[in-house]
Amino acid sequence: MANKKKKKIETPNDKMKYEIATELGLMNKIKEKGWGGLTAKESGRIGGIMTVRKKAKAKEMNNEQVVKD
Repeated sequence: MANKKKKKIETPNDKMKYEIATELGLMNKIKEKGWGGLTAKESGRIGGIMTVRKKAKAKEMNNEQVVKD
């Protein structure tokens, strides 16, 4: 019997992760080996950039909220 994988719904975090991996030139490696094929340094770099972007977005949203009040 063939393995049936559930199709995962792409979240905004997933989209950001792929975007950053593309920017860092890691997509070929990911396509060949999967996410597990990345080094700890590469994975950490992606996670670090995601954190910075999330914080910037939260700060931006917070600033917009203050302006509206």
